[in-house]
Amino acid sequence: MSVIGVLTAGGDCPGLNAVIRGVVGRAQQCETPVVGILDGWEGLMENRTVLLDRDKVRGILGRGGTILGTSRMDPYVHGDGLASCASTLSRNGIDRVIVIGGDGTLRSAMALADEGLQIVGVPKTIDNDICGTDITFGFATAVQIATDALDRLVTTAEAHNRVIVVEVMGRTRGWIATHAGIAGGADYILIPEVAYDIDHVVEVIRSRHRSGHKYSIVVVAEGIDPPTGYEPLEKKKDAFGFDRLGGVGYQIAAAIEDRTHFETRVSVLGHIQRGGTPVASDRVLATRLGVAATDFALSGLSNVMVAVRGTDIVTVPLAEATSEIRGVPDDLYTTAKTFFG
Repeated sequence: MSVIGVLTAGGDCPGLNAVIRGVVGRAQQCETPVVGILDGWEGLMENRTVLLDRDKVRGILGRGGTILGTSRMDPYVHGDGLASCASTLSRNGIDRVIVIGGDGTLRSAMALADEGLQIVGVPKTIDNDICGTDITFGFATAVQIATDALDRLVTTAEAHNRVIVVEVMGRTRGWIATHAGIAGGADYILIPEVAYDIDHVVEVIRSRHRSGHKYSIVVVAEGIDPPTGYEPLEKKKDAFGFDRLGGVGYQIAAAIEDRTHFETRVSVLGHIQRGGTPVASDRVLATRLGVAATDFALSGLSNVMVAVRGTDIVTVPLAEATSEIRGVPDDLYTTAKTFFG
């Protein structure tokens, strides 16, 4: 009998529990055991597991985080690849694994599949930047949280005649910044994909003030370059050696205030964007992906990722999914620019 292992790795994301529930629900329907692997790759390397059934996943659909836990440990960075995981797989009878993760996690999954482990990936990231899929679960929730924040910040900015710089997540791509900026009526949006001139940003803000709008909202993705005249921020590392971003919003705010003398404040949304309850659309999408991943795993497919194409759930090779980071298309950013100022 097949045994499915399921793990969540990398950063947490709204909807992870809905995927796990989808996997367990479909597997039990197919009379297939599911072993939950705790704390991502770390649990697979150290044999930390729990048997999952319908009772174990009741009531988790709307919960944030992940009941399995996660970490940024990697079997190739911190271990010897498949050899580091072989004992756990053997002890638990796991012959196929559903891996829920972002770009880095899926790269490791592909390497394990290349070594012979049967793997189906599920794309997970609030950044919406994985190739091969139209959208990732968690993105809609992150955008809604950022939009809600913008709605609140607009009113306080207007009340005090302030410029407010809102820094959102987006390590290398600006999907959250662009969508939330459009939805929240931002007066300028800065994303890593598009070079910017801080003097043009300043001129747009001055123009607003001259026309009687004495407040402005500027949305920036955390991964943009610092403004001209400012040194790149020193990158701190987490416990597993990965870069921790954040803080460029303060440089943008300082540059704006220095040039305009308008009072400028900063709001860094940070991890609030990926914590808490997933919105309904993310719950539905995550459930569909979990069910589909189970079907594909049981059919014998490997080295693939489940993906959204239009309204359909399909598979794409993990090699395609990890080939590059998917950026904001030009036409979407052009739409956003229509409302700058």
